[in-house]
Amino acid sequence: MNDETKNENDEQAGAGGADGPVRFDTKIAVLLRDDLETWQRLNVTAFLVSGLGTALPEVVGEPYEDADGTPYLPMFRQPVLVFEGGKEVVTAAHERAVRRGLPTAVFTSDLFGTGHDRANRAAVAAVGKDRLDLVGIAVHGPRNSVDKVLKGARMHG
Repeated sequence: MNDETKNENDEQAGAGGADGPVRFDTKIAVLLRDDLETWQRLNVTAFLVSGLGTALPEVVGEPYEDADGTPYLPMFRQPVLVFEGGKEVVTAAHERAVRRGLPTAVFTSDLFGTGHDRANRAAVAAVGKDRLDLVGIAVHGPRNSVDKVLKGARMHG
C-alpha cells in the first residue's frame, strides 16, 4: 500500500466513513503577527502555505472536478489552521519549529518591499535566522509538535 492510499484509508477509518469528522495525525498551521493589516494577513498566508504545498506533496489531495467535468487544482487534504500572536510569539514559535526540524516557511517584513521570488529569497538570505523580522510562519508536522511550536498563540479571529 503506498503512502497516499494509506493516508486516504487512515482518514476514512478515523472518520467512520467519507462524511464523518476526521482527526489528522498532522497539523498545518500558519502563525501571523497580530499587527498586520488585513491585506497583509491574506497575502502572507497565501505565500506561506504555497511553500508547504510544494515541499510536502503528501499534504496535497487529488484534483477536483465539478459535475460538468470541469477540472480544478488539488488542495490540501486537511484544514489549515491560522493563528496570531505578537512579534515575540512569532519569533519564539519560529525558534521552536527550527529546533524541532519541522518543515517551516517564513515571511519577513522585508518581503513587503520586494517584487519577485529572487528578491524575496535574497532578502531572507541577507539576515541570520535569529534576526529575521518575521511577520508570519507556516509549519507542518505531528499535531503535538505543532501545538508545542504554537505555544502562546491564539486562533486568528
